[in-house]
Amino acid sequence: MSTDITRVLVRDSSSVEPWMSGSHTDVPAVGRAVLHALELALDDLTKWTAGLTDAEVHLRPLELPSVAFHLKHIARSVDRILSYAEGGQLSAEQLTALKAEQVGDESLAALLAEVEASFSNAAERVRVLAAADFETFRGIGRKQLPASLGGALIHVADHTQRHVGQVVTTAKVLVALRG
Repeated sequence: MSTDITRVLVRDSSSVEPWMSGSHTDVPAVGRAVLHALELALDDLTKWTAGLTDAEVHLRPLELPSVAFHLKHIARSVDRILSYAEGGQLSAEQLTALKAEQVGDESLAALLAEVEASFSNAAERVRVLAAADFETFRGIGRKQLPASLGGALIHVADHTQRHVGQVVTTAKVLVALRG
């Protein structure tokens, strides 16, 4: 497990956000920003899901997608997007995991561990990709939709943060519905 990504779990909440921490200075700016986004995501996910029960994370309050769905989707989509960034296509295993994001009864701890493992794996991959030419063409999906390596890297960060925001909102709704 990458110590840089794991560090965020023990970071004092009064500390500055990762992008202002001076970390990852050995990584070019775009890759560094992606690493910082993943660190902030893990920090926020840990903070905002604290206190939720294992049952609550699988609920769909007000017909919102569950926290469990978002946690699985975050972990697995990072892997999928990085596969595209690396010039590959999705494996049968990745496609099976994608189809299973809506189901399951995993504990919150197991879901957060999946996210943490995904981010740790992603950190190593981002470090390698950060040194490449960001304009390199990357075909996305079976249709080979046009994208670039840089676009895929940035999408890792923005897609992750979008779903983190949805976790925060859903967690707040769950707490409010407790009465």
